Amino acid sequence: MTVRVERTFELDVPAADVWEFIADPTKRASAISVVTGHERRGDVTVWFVELPVVRRTIEVETRDVDRREGEYVEFVGKSSVLNVTGEHELEPTEDGCLLHNTFVVEGKFPGVESFFKRKLDDELDNLEAELASRGP
Repeated sequence: MTVRVERTFELDVPAADVWEFIADPTKRASAISVVTGHERRGDVTVWFVELPVVRRTIEVETRDVDRREGEYVEFVGKSSVLNVTGEHELEPTEDGCLLHNTFVVEGKFPGVESFFKRKLDDELDNLEAELASRGP
């Protein structure tokens, strides 16, 4: 089973400020409640993820796979428990920007998909709040 969530944020924040956040894998990780830490290993950022359904911390190796500077980033994360793909696309507006987000989680362990089906909307709320706090 795959869980997919798409949402667009309308932000009163300059696109450059939003890009600074979403282009940095460690900053992206900071907005996710189940990520308890992160570590850079060359071009890979490892997210330490605590999932109640697994009852242990897992390492998700993330890397950017597509990037158009200032407007689009796609990343993939892989672990023994789940794979995740995330996309962020910026669209400048008169008063700030729109940020189009897509997340796809594929579980490899029983209960992972149902956990993220319940939690992905909350995680996107966290991301939106983090980005909105950067505005005027």
